[in-house]
Amino acid sequence: MKKLIIANWKMQLVYSASLDLAKKLTKKIKNDKYTVVICPDYLSLPLVASLLKSSPLQLGAQDSAVTNYGAYTGEVSPVNLKALGVKYVIIGHSERREHLHENAAIINAKIKTALTNKLIPVLCVGEKLIEKENGDAKKFLSQELRLALRGVKIKSAGDLVIAYEPLWAIGTGHSIIPLEANIINAFIRAQAAKILHKSVRVIYGGSVAAENSAEFLRQKNVDGLLVGGASLKVEEFSSICSQ
Repeated sequence: MKKLIIANWKMQLVYSASLDLAKKLTKKIKNDKYTVVICPDYLSLPLVASLLKSSPLQLGAQDSAVTNYGAYTGEVSPVNLKALGVKYVIIGHSERREHLHENAAIINAKIKTALTNKLIPVLCVGEKLIEKENGDAKKFLSQELRLALRGVKIKSAGDLVIAYEPLWAIGTGHSIIPLEANIINAFIRAQAAKILHKSVRVIYGGSVAAENSAEFLRQKNVDGLLVGGASLKVEEFSSICSQ
Protein backbone atom coordinates (compact mmCIF):
# COMPACT_ATOMS: atom_id res chain seq x y z
CA MET A 1 0.00 0.00 0.00
CA LYS A 2 1.09 3.57 -0.69
CA LYS A 3 2.00 5.78 2.22
CA LEU A 4 -0.90 7.92 3.39
CA ILE A 5 -0.91 11.70 3.86
CA ILE A 6 -4.00 13.15 5.54
CA ALA A 7 -4.77 16.87 5.72
CA ASN A 8 -6.80 17.77 8.80
CA TRP A 9 -8.11 21.30 8.30
CA LYS A 10 -9.90 21.26 11.66
CA MET A 11 -12.11 24.36 12.20
CA GLN A 12 -9.52 26.77 10.84
CA LEU A 13 -11.10 28.12 7.65
CA VAL A 14 -14.18 30.03 6.59
CA TYR A 15 -16.30 28.29 3.97
CA SER A 16 -14.96 30.25 0.99
CA ALA A 17 -11.34 29.69 2.07
CA SER A 18 -11.91 25.94 2.27
CA LEU A 19 -13.17 25.85 -1.30
CA ASP A 20 -10.33 28.04 -2.52
CA LEU A 21 -7.76 25.84 -0.81
CA ALA A 22 -9.30 22.67 -2.24
CA LYS A 23 -9.24 24.15 -5.77
CA LYS A 24 -5.60 25.12 -5.46
CA LEU A 25 -4.56 21.74 -4.09
CA THR A 26 -6.30 19.85 -6.90
CA LYS A 27 -4.28 21.88 -9.38
CA LYS A 28 -1.04 21.60 -7.44
CA ILE A 29 -1.01 17.93 -6.38
CA LYS A 30 -1.04 15.82 -9.52
CA ASN A 31 1.22 12.90 -8.60
CA ASP A 32 -0.02 9.66 -7.09
CA LYS A 33 3.12 8.81 -5.12
CA TYR A 34 1.07 8.87 -1.94
CA THR A 35 -2.59 8.45 -1.07
CA VAL A 36 -3.55 12.03 -0.19
CA VAL A 37 -6.73 12.65 1.82
CA ILE A 38 -8.36 16.02 2.48
CA CYS A 39 -10.50 16.38 5.63
CA PRO A 40 -12.37 19.72 5.54
CA ASP A 41 -14.97 20.93 8.01
CA TYR A 42 -18.47 19.49 7.65
CA LEU A 43 -20.00 22.57 6.02
CA SER A 44 -17.43 22.43 3.22
CA LEU A 45 -17.61 18.68 2.62
CA PRO A 46 -20.19 18.58 -0.22
CA LEU A 47 -18.50 21.13 -2.47
CA VAL A 48 -14.99 19.93 -1.63
CA ALA A 49 -16.20 16.44 -2.57
CA SER A 50 -17.22 17.68 -6.02
CA LEU A 51 -13.87 19.43 -6.48
CA LEU A 52 -11.87 16.30 -5.63
CA LYS A 53 -13.73 13.99 -8.01
CA SER A 54 -11.51 14.79 -10.98
CA SER A 55 -8.28 14.73 -8.96
CA PRO A 56 -6.15 12.02 -7.32
CA LEU A 57 -7.06 13.46 -3.90
CA GLN A 58 -9.46 11.52 -1.69
CA LEU A 59 -12.08 12.82 0.72
CA GLY A 60 -12.04 12.38 4.47
CA ALA A 61 -14.12 13.58 7.42
CA GLN A 62 -12.95 14.83 10.81
CA ASP A 63 -15.41 12.72 12.78
CA SER A 64 -18.40 10.39 12.44
CA ALA A 65 -21.39 9.57 14.64
CA VAL A 66 -21.72 6.54 16.90
CA THR A 67 -24.76 5.27 14.99
CA ASN A 68 -26.28 5.52 11.52
CA TYR A 69 -29.37 7.58 12.39
CA GLY A 70 -31.24 8.80 15.43
CA ALA A 71 -31.95 11.71 17.77
CA TYR A 72 -28.36 12.93 17.95
CA THR A 73 -28.51 16.68 17.48
CA GLY A 74 -25.43 18.07 15.76
CA GLU A 75 -23.97 14.71 14.77
CA VAL A 76 -23.28 13.54 11.19
CA SER A 77 -24.29 10.08 10.03
CA PRO A 78 -21.58 7.82 8.56
CA VAL A 79 -24.21 6.69 6.04
CA ASN A 80 -24.39 10.23 4.68
CA LEU A 81 -20.62 10.59 4.74
CA LYS A 82 -20.23 7.44 2.68
CA ALA A 83 -22.89 8.60 0.20
CA LEU A 84 -21.01 11.88 -0.20
CA GLY A 85 -17.84 10.08 -1.21
CA VAL A 86 -15.96 10.13 2.08
CA LYS A 87 -13.46 7.27 2.36
CA TYR A 88 -11.51 8.01 5.54
CA VAL A 89 -12.76 9.35 8.87
CA ILE A 90 -10.64 10.63 11.76
CA ILE A 91 -11.81 9.19 15.07
CA GLY A 92 -10.64 9.86 18.61
CA HIS A 93 -8.53 12.92 17.88
CA SER A 94 -6.97 14.29 21.05
CA GLU A 95 -8.81 17.59 20.66
CA ARG A 96 -12.16 15.81 20.72
CA ARG A 97 -11.05 13.70 23.67
CA GLU A 98 -10.01 16.80 25.61
CA HIS A 99 -12.53 19.47 24.62
CA LEU A 100 -15.59 17.33 23.86
CA HIS A 101 -14.88 14.66 26.48
CA GLU A 102 -14.99 11.69 24.11
CA ASN A 103 -14.17 8.56 26.05
CA ALA A 104 -13.00 5.13 24.96
CA ALA A 105 -16.53 3.73 24.74
CA ILE A 106 -17.62 6.47 22.33
CA ILE A 107 -14.49 6.08 20.22
CA ASN A 108 -14.92 2.32 20.10
CA ALA A 109 -18.54 2.67 18.97
CA LYS A 110 -17.61 5.20 16.29
CA ILE A 111 -14.95 2.87 14.87
CA LYS A 112 -17.37 -0.04 14.66
CA THR A 113 -20.10 2.04 13.01
CA ALA A 114 -17.64 3.53 10.52
CA LEU A 115 -16.42 0.06 9.56
CA THR A 116 -20.00 -1.16 9.12
CA ASN A 117 -20.44 1.62 6.57
CA LYS A 118 -17.18 0.72 4.78
CA LEU A 119 -15.42 3.86 5.93
CA ILE A 120 -11.77 3.61 6.95
CA PRO A 121 -11.33 4.84 10.54
CA VAL A 122 -8.15 6.76 11.35
CA LEU A 123 -7.83 6.13 15.07
CA CYS A 124 -5.74 8.75 16.87
CA VAL A 125 -3.68 7.77 19.90
CA GLY A 126 -0.96 9.59 21.80
CA GLU A 127 0.50 10.21 25.20
CA LYS A 128 0.74 13.43 27.21
CA LEU A 129 4.06 14.92 28.29
CA ILE A 130 3.70 13.51 31.80
CA GLU A 131 3.46 9.93 30.49
CA LYS A 132 6.48 10.50 28.30
CA GLU A 133 8.56 11.97 31.12
CA ASN A 134 7.55 9.18 33.52
CA GLY A 135 8.48 6.47 31.02
CA ASP A 136 4.85 5.34 30.75
CA ALA A 137 4.23 6.18 27.10
CA LYS A 138 4.08 2.59 25.83
CA LYS A 139 1.86 1.50 28.71
CA PHE A 140 -0.50 4.40 28.04
CA LEU A 141 -0.63 3.73 24.29
CA SER A 142 -1.26 0.04 24.83
CA GLN A 143 -4.23 0.87 27.06
CA GLU A 144 -5.64 3.37 24.55
CA LEU A 145 -5.43 0.79 21.77
CA ARG A 146 -6.97 -1.97 23.86
CA LEU A 147 -9.99 0.15 24.81
CA ALA A 148 -10.53 1.77 21.41
CA LEU A 149 -10.22 -1.50 19.47
CA ARG A 150 -12.15 -3.78 21.84
CA GLY A 151 -14.32 -6.10 19.76
CA VAL A 152 -13.32 -4.42 16.49
CA LYS A 153 -13.13 -6.79 13.51
CA ILE A 154 -11.47 -5.96 10.20
CA LYS A 155 -11.19 -8.06 7.05
CA SER A 156 -7.94 -6.65 5.71
CA ALA A 157 -5.00 -4.52 6.81
CA GLY A 158 -6.29 -1.59 4.75
CA ASP A 159 -9.57 -1.36 6.67
CA LEU A 160 -8.19 0.73 9.53
CA VAL A 161 -5.39 3.23 10.14
CA ILE A 162 -3.81 4.29 13.42
CA ALA A 163 -2.37 7.79 13.76
CA TYR A 164 0.24 8.26 16.47
CA GLU A 165 0.00 11.86 17.66
CA PRO A 166 1.94 12.53 20.87
CA LEU A 167 -0.12 15.21 22.60
CA TRP A 168 2.99 17.15 23.62
CA ALA A 169 3.83 17.64 19.92
CA ILE A 170 0.44 18.72 18.50
CA GLY A 171 0.54 22.35 17.44
CA THR A 172 3.58 23.06 19.61
CA GLY A 173 6.25 23.08 16.91
CA HIS A 174 8.04 20.31 18.83
CA SER A 175 7.76 17.17 16.74
CA ILE A 176 9.18 13.87 17.84
CA ILE A 177 12.54 12.74 16.46
CA PRO A 178 11.76 10.66 13.32
CA LEU A 179 13.74 7.66 14.60
CA GLU A 180 11.75 7.70 17.85
CA ALA A 181 8.51 7.90 15.87
CA ASN A 182 9.67 4.85 13.92
CA ILE A 183 10.19 2.92 17.17
CA ILE A 184 6.86 3.97 18.71
CA ASN A 185 4.98 3.26 15.47
CA ALA A 186 6.49 -0.24 15.39
CA PHE A 187 5.26 -0.78 18.96
CA ILE A 188 1.77 0.47 18.10
CA ARG A 189 1.64 -1.78 15.04
CA ALA A 190 2.60 -4.81 17.12
CA GLN A 191 0.06 -4.02 19.83
CA ALA A 192 -2.72 -3.44 17.30
CA ALA A 193 -1.87 -6.68 15.52
CA LYS A 194 -2.39 -8.60 18.77
CA ILE A 195 -5.89 -7.12 19.04
CA LEU A 196 -6.95 -7.10 15.39
CA HIS A 197 -4.93 -10.06 14.08
CA LYS A 198 -3.92 -7.80 11.20
CA SER A 199 -0.92 -5.52 10.70
CA VAL A 200 -2.55 -2.16 9.97
CA ARG A 201 -0.95 1.07 8.77
CA VAL A 202 0.42 3.40 11.46
CA ILE A 203 1.00 7.03 10.50
CA TYR A 204 2.51 9.94 12.45
CA GLY A 205 1.09 13.38 13.28
CA GLY A 206 2.22 16.25 15.45
CA SER A 207 3.87 19.45 14.17
CA VAL A 208 4.55 17.91 10.77
CA ALA A 209 5.98 20.44 8.32
CA ALA A 210 7.68 20.49 4.93
CA GLU A 211 11.12 20.62 6.53
CA ASN A 212 10.69 17.42 8.58
CA SER A 213 8.18 15.40 6.55
CA ALA A 214 10.70 13.71 4.25
CA GLU A 215 12.62 12.25 7.19
CA PHE A 216 9.42 10.91 8.75
CA LEU A 217 8.34 9.36 5.46
CA ARG A 218 11.71 7.62 5.12
CA GLN A 219 11.09 5.68 8.33
CA LYS A 220 10.16 2.04 7.76
CA ASN A 221 7.34 2.01 10.33
CA VAL A 222 5.89 5.43 9.51
CA ASP A 223 3.23 4.62 6.92
CA GLY A 224 2.29 8.23 6.34
CA LEU A 225 1.45 11.52 8.01
CA LEU A 226 -1.50 13.31 9.61
CA VAL A 227 -0.90 16.98 8.87
CA GLY A 228 -2.59 19.87 10.68
CA GLY A 229 -1.46 23.49 10.26
CA ALA A 230 0.87 22.80 7.35
CA SER A 231 -2.04 21.39 5.33
CA LEU A 232 -3.62 24.85 5.24
CA LYS A 233 -0.72 26.23 3.17
CA VAL A 234 -0.82 25.30 -0.50
CA GLU A 235 2.91 25.36 -1.18
CA GLU A 236 3.90 23.66 2.06
CA PHE A 237 1.37 20.85 1.85
CA SER A 238 2.14 20.31 -1.85
CA SER A 239 5.80 20.06 -0.90
CA ILE A 240 5.01 17.43 1.74
CA CYS A 241 3.06 15.43 -0.84
CA SER A 242 5.97 15.48 -3.27
CA GLN A 243 8.74 14.37 -0.90
